[in-house]
Amino acid sequence: MATSDPILQRLQAFDRSRGGGVAVRRVNRGYSLYSTATGVPIARLRPTGQADLVEVLWWRRGRWATIGDLGGIILRLDQALDYIANEPLFW
Repeated sequence: MATSDPILQRLQAFDRSRGGGVAVRRVNRGYSLYSTATGVPIARLRPTGQADLVEVLWWRRGRWATIGDLGGIILRLDQALDYIANEPLFW
């Protein structure tokens, strides 16, 4: 019996609400988002284990990397999704 994954469900609902176009894969300790049109990585969300806080990573030089020079960006899941959707860095 498969268990439900509330974060995965929220990611998929967010994508649907914006018209689709993003594939979400649960990999290791996080969620990788890819363009369904090109297969190019968009972002990665790594849960911190504290409430619904996630670290936002971006694809850089062939690997997932933190954003910025002072450590990663940690946001609530809804804030992280809005950040990814509206930040040109990811698109």
